[in-house]
Amino acid sequence: MLAQDVESLALPPHLRAKARHLRSLFEMLKPRRIWMNGQADGSDLDINALIDHTTDRLRGVQTPDAHVFRSFVNAERDLSCLLLADLSLSTDSYVNNEQRVIDVIRDSLFLFSEALATSGDRFALYGFSSRRRSHIRFHTLKTFNDSYNADIRGRINAIKPGYYTRMGAAIRYAACLLEGEPSTQKLLLILSDGKPNDLDKYEGRYGIEDTRMAVRECAQQGIQPFCVTIDEKAREYLPYLFGSNGYMLVRNASQLPARLTALYARLTA
Repeated sequence: MLAQDVESLALPPHLRAKARHLRSLFEMLKPRRIWMNGQADGSDLDINALIDHTTDRLRGVQTPDAHVFRSFVNAERDLSCLLLADLSLSTDSYVNNEQRVIDVIRDSLFLFSEALATSGDRFALYGFSSRRRSHIRFHTLKTFNDSYNADIRGRINAIKPGYYTRMGAAIRYAACLLEGEPSTQKLLLILSDGKPNDLDKYEGRYGIEDTRMAVRECAQQGIQPFCVTIDEKAREYLPYLFGSNGYMLVRNASQLPARLTALYARLTA
């Protein structure tokens, strides 16, 4: 699903100071140009390698082809991240007197995008909700090939709570999108505020087991799934779904935007 007739949007004023700070931090993740030493050819001589090679020849040591050059190349970050946000009805609840869960998720998507657009990493943003197995709503906010701009911010601003949380189906579809990425490191970040649930017996054990299987399928595809939640009861079920090191509980929901970007920096370091 792609939101229609959304208005292009500048970054909301209350996020601009935080965004500037994040951009300065994530600037350090941008690819840097480095010297690659000991190359068979290159733009410059590698003096240390040349000395070692010459010394070996004078000692009569048989050496393979000389690798006595160096090149100045980009140190690329070869990764793709898909951020999948739970947009179910439960996100309409309030976390404090001013903000609902959906508002915190929206701010998280804004700041996450500001940070990753600075780093140059490939990333995509999607939201999901459901109403039985035949009606999975998968909201396109930003594809991997979209540039982050005012139109994307307009889509993020338009997200609304609706329906239920069929997490297994959403994870599987997100994994299909990530599988098409050429990157060697693939990260699936899931933002959620509660257990998997839906109307058609997905509540309870069935939903848990289906989601767990979807997470296992991700790992088999070479994708790293990680769940970030504000659900206080998460310790009762998330270790079973994602493993003890595959999730993070944010107890103060208002801290989610900052914790999310810090988590990304740690996972991709």
